[in-house]
Amino acid sequence: MPAKPKPRTLAPKPAAPAAPLLADVRDLILTAREAVARTVNAGLTLLYWEIGTRIRRDILQEKRAGYGDEILQSLSAKSEAEFGRGFGERNLARMVKFAEAFPDPNILTALRTKLGWTHFRQIIYLDNPLQRDFYAEMCRMENWSTRTLEQKIKSMLYERTAISKKPDKLIKQELAALRSEDKLTPDLVFRDPYILDFLGLKDTYASRL
Repeated sequence: MPAKPKPRTLAPKPAAPAAPLLADVRDLILTAREAVARTVNAGLTLLYWEIGTRIRRDILQEKRAGYGDEILQSLSAKSEAEFGRGFGERNLARMVKFAEAFPDPNILTALRTKLGWTHFRQIIYLDNPLQRDFYAEMCRMENWSTRTLEQKIKSMLYERTAISKKPDKLIKQELAALRSEDKLTPDLVFRDPYILDFLGLKDTYASRL
């Protein structure tokens, strides 16, 4: 008689990871993913600024009508074909605008760790450079999302602050202090007369509100 086949023994199922272990591993993965995303985002922002600065320098050196449009069309055609639509003509024009709006690399270095390209795309088209600096620094300090930034701009937050009524020289000083000390002053946040009165600022700004 042929020997009876031995019954197959099923491998034991692996034990389910304990809830604390699973939670810890999940947190590690998510934290690392966010860190990588921030690093990539900061790197792209710097790249776009460097490209914009280089193109702008070339355009300014030429000093002839139409050269800017001409170089963007030519450069974008080749760059987009090799590197994708992120280097199309419209985005290259944004990079040039970016370099114009934030010419100081030291300021950019402080901002790019907190602000992404989508933040800068909204800020660079604001006409007033002090207004741009205000929203950029508030984004950095408050970790605003791009949606929050858009809402703040639409609600004219800058215009509703006490600082917007000061002379440009004083606004620059307060924004520089915010940049170096990470300290919000009442003038940067409030313009409501009742709040100003509570903070002892009403006499200073009441006539300007």
